[in-house]
Order: sequence, then C-alpha cells, then structure tokens
Amino acid sequence: MAWVLKMDEVIESGLVHDFDASLSGIGQELGAGAYSMSDVLALPIFKQEDSSLPLDDETKHPPFQYVMCAATSPAVKLHDETLTYLNQGQSYEIRMLDNRKMGDMPEMSGKMVKSIIRVVFHDRRLQYTEHQQLEGWKWNRPGDRLLDLDIPMSVGIIDTRTNPSQLNAVEFLWDPAKRASAFIQVHCISTEFTPRKHGGEKGVPFRIQVDTFKQNENGDYTDHLHSASCQIKVFKPKGADRKQKTDREKMEKRTAHEKEKYQPSYDTTILTECSPWPDTPTAYVNASPSAAPTFTSPPPSNCSVPDSNSSSPNHQGDGVSQTIGEQLQPSATTQEAQQWLLNNRFSSCSRLFSSFSGADLLKLTKEDLVQICGAADGIRLYNSLKSRSVRPRLTIYVCQEQLSTTPLPGQQQAAGSAGENGTCTPYVYHAIYLEEMVASEVARKLAMVFNIPLHQINHVYRQGPTGIHILVSDQMVQNFQDESCFLFSTIKAENGGGIYIILK
Repeated sequence: MAWVLKMDEVIESGLVHDFDASLSGIGQELGAGAYSMSDVLALPIFKQEDSSLPLDDETKHPPFQYVMCAATSPAVKLHDETLTYLNQGQSYEIRMLDNRKMGDMPEMSGKMVKSIIRVVFHDRRLQYTEHQQLEGWKWNRPGDRLLDLDIPMSVGIIDTRTNPSQLNAVEFLWDPAKRASAFIQVHCISTEFTPRKHGGEKGVPFRIQVDTFKQNENGDYTDHLHSASCQIKVFKPKGADRKQKTDREKMEKRTAHEKEKYQPSYDTTILTECSPWPDTPTAYVNASPSAAPTFTSPPPSNCSVPDSNSSSPNHQGDGVSQTIGEQLQPSATTQEAQQWLLNNRFSSCSRLFSSFSGADLLKLTKEDLVQICGAADGIRLYNSLKSRSVRPRLTIYVCQEQLSTTPLPGQQQAAGSAGENGTCTPYVYHAIYLEEMVASEVARKLAMVFNIPLHQINHVYRQGPTGIHILVSDQMVQNFQDESCFLFSTIKAENGGGIYIILK
C-alpha cells in the first residue's frame, strides 16, 4: 500500500514539472516592450478605413421632406420598401416640409418652388408601356383623371395646374418657409391594370412621386432640387381599410420570431429620395396666383423647351440641329435625339429614350421598339429611323428667262430665243421634285423655288408648236417625261392682275 502511494507522488511531481516547463517560455518571445494595444488594433480584423466613417458635414442632407398621412402595411419585410394602401377617390394629405439646415440655399430665401406630384407605375414592365396603359384607361374612363388635387383642403399651395394630356400629374407652387400641404385623390385602382386571366384580384403597385424645382435665370421652374417617392396600392372605397385590417390580423397570428422579420406599421408614410422623373416640367411664364389653371405651351418655333412628355430637366436641348424631316444621324447627342423625337411626333416615347443618343436609337431592332413603345408607335418609330428619302414621282429641271412685259395675246416667242447667243450667262436649272402628278403641284413648286407669290400665278401654260400656249392640266403633267428640261418666262396680265407662266 505504501508503495502505491509513493508511486502516485512520483507521477504527480513529474506532471507538475512538465506543466511548469511548458509554461516557462510564455512572454519571453514577445519581450517586455513588444506587446502593445496599438499593435493589436492595427491588425486587419480591427482596422477600419476612414472613408467608411463619413463626417457629419459630408452626409447628404435633403432640402425637403414629404410625408403622406396614410399608414404603412405591417406585412412588409424588414429590408423591403414600405407599402401603403389608399382608397380610390379619398383625399390624402402630403405635407411639404422644409428640411434645410440654417444657411442652406440662401438664394432660396423668400422664393417659391414648384412641385409636381405624379402617380406612376412601380413595375418596370408597365413603365415601358405607360402611354398605352394610360390611353386604355382614358378610353374606359372618359373625362376622368388618374390624379387630382383636393384644392379646398390643401394649405399653402398656389397656382395649381393640371394638364389635360397628363392625367396622372398635378403641379403647384409653394413657399418652403410656410406650412404647405397638398391633398391628393387617386382615382385609378390597382386591379384596372391587371390581366384578367385569374380574376384580376392581385393589383399592380403604383408610386407616388414628388419632384421639386426652383426658378432658373429666365424665371422658369426647371432647376431640379429634390425628388422622393413611395409605393402604394389603390383599392375601391373602404378596400384599403379592409386590406390593412387583414394584414394586421395575419401578423398577429405569427410567432414572435416571425414578427421580427417584418417592419412595424407606421401611422404616416415618409417618401424616400429617388431620381427625378424623366420629364421636363412645363415652364411657368407667369407665376402669379391669378394665372389660369392651364399649362403654358411653348411656341412651335422654340426648340429649347420640349413639351411635358419629353426628356429630363437636365437634358434640355439648346441649339439642336435636328429638324423635321431630317434623318436621325448616328452622331446625334441625347439632346438632338430627344429633339428629333419631338419634331417627328414621338413625344409620347421620348421619356423612354431620354438617355439614348442617335447611335443607341438606330441600333434598336423593330422588336425592341414594339416592346418598348407598343405596336403602333414602335412600328412608326422603326420606319422613321430606318427610312430613306422617298423618291419623287416626277423630276423636271426648270430655268427662268428674263421677265417679259409683252401681253399674252398674240405672243409667239421662240423657245430658248433669249440668251442663246454666246455672250449671255449660261442657263442654270433648278430641280423640281413632284410628289403629286397634278398641275397645282407644278405651280406650287415653281412659286417655292423661284420666290413667286403663289396667289399671283393665274395659269401655267406650255408652249406648243408654232408658239401656241397650251394650258397645263393634270393629264399633261402625268404625261411629262421624267427629267424633262424647261425654260420658263413670266408674262404680266393685261389688267395687272397676276402673271402667266410659260414653259418652253
């Protein structure tokens, strides 16, 4: 028994010695001065770049904030965008709040701003066919608007305007220094744009977007300041309340762990910052509150401000060279491409191509354009982009002789008699292209090319055998040979009432 105890003491003392030996080198490799907390913090797992911690001054501070007085849905997951249910035709307040810090934008002191509120599609698929969707809605609901302002309930907004061609937008002026609230009414419901294959019970989401602009040097409200939007669904009257209640009851049935994955429901909806809607706001010529509630259209000859269905405020054309009838060139800039679309009556599609240059548009296939613009506009745009000059039905070459004051009756002047001696200047002919084989087209083109007032041309004659004058009729024009050459002279009528044109 004593031997066993002695052996245990030997084993225990050996283990203690080995353990002490294994700890004897700890701390000796680092040394007294080698270990410091700064070295540990410098390790990659603790190191953090300065750029990842922006300073307060560098943090973007939006100048305005818009709050819609409608509760958000509780059935939205944490990292998803909020969703708000609205009742069709019910007035909802959007509070326009000045969010600027002290000293921000001093040039805005005491000045008004313009805001445009829109209801637009949330799905990109519907955004590409927005024009066709809205036209279909307009056809089914003649005289109605998708979005209206409840002016009696609104506070602090003036000069409210609606455009008959833009049923989904309203605009107004307001003073950021004063309280301002716009009450909106959405008249379209989400299921109106849903294919009825399965009853159409699942409606499409919309967006409420607010874009705010300040005045530029010319006094037009085109300088973009801020944009924000939120996602909504619109139900028939009382339908939004029932949907909100259903979502709330579903969430109450979930476990506490499942509820943590969803956002809480808030009493109001804060619109989040977004890119400006790619539309040029219509310029205010007179920002007075007494102005009539209609849009001010730019004059047809002014190409610097497109209409309200065109490109972004930041892409207005100045000095663009694309004109009506010209072929779009691959070298055209985005501004020139936008102006070409407007000049060729594609304003409904111009917003979809606000970032496209001439080369980008010309690369699109017929199928691409039909998918983006719809069948009618897509085919028409494709034909305009790919078309070549239409060959005229008839080409004639005409040169003008010296003006003669000899009266018409009895005149028998030989063709080409004037200027056929070698001392005169050679005749210079002008090409006249006829799209219609009628006599009136000949007179019109002659008046255009040679600057003759059309109303002064009484008749056009052709000099025949022995110098007789034959009235040019439609049938005669149809029998002209292509690329025929004519000299022509003008003869004043005896009573001074106009002129006659003689083709020789």
